[in-house]
Amino acid sequence: QVQLVESGGGLVQPRGSLRLSCAASGRTFTRYVMGWFRQAPGKEREFVAAMWWSAKSPSYANSVKGRFTISIDNDKNTVYLQMNNLAPEDTAVYYCAARVAGSTWDSGDWGQGIQVTVSS
Repeated sequence: QVQLVESGGGLVQPRGSLRLSCAASGRTFTRYVMGWFRQAPGKEREFVAAMWWSAKSPSYANSVKGRFTISIDNDKNTVYLQMNNLAPEDTAVYYCAARVAGSTWDSGDWGQGIQVTVSS
């Protein structure tokens, strides 16, 4: 059973930074793609970033490109999302997700989510 546990969220001022962590367990993730999604109040869940477990081929939503960085520490089984130059529109619940390569995100595993609030 895959378990994904997010941490590192909270309140930050505009133009500030946060680093989210996602501790992954329950599988050997070699053939997995790891991702971050977010859902703001009243909006649908949206893709933020993803990367192969091998730490190759990162991809980003246009809205976060150049500000957010996804990375993976294979030894610690942890996925990170470094978020810089945060803006109020980045306020959302952020979810860590894992899917087997070739499958869909909807069929994958999800964390419980963590709140990020950007406000002065």
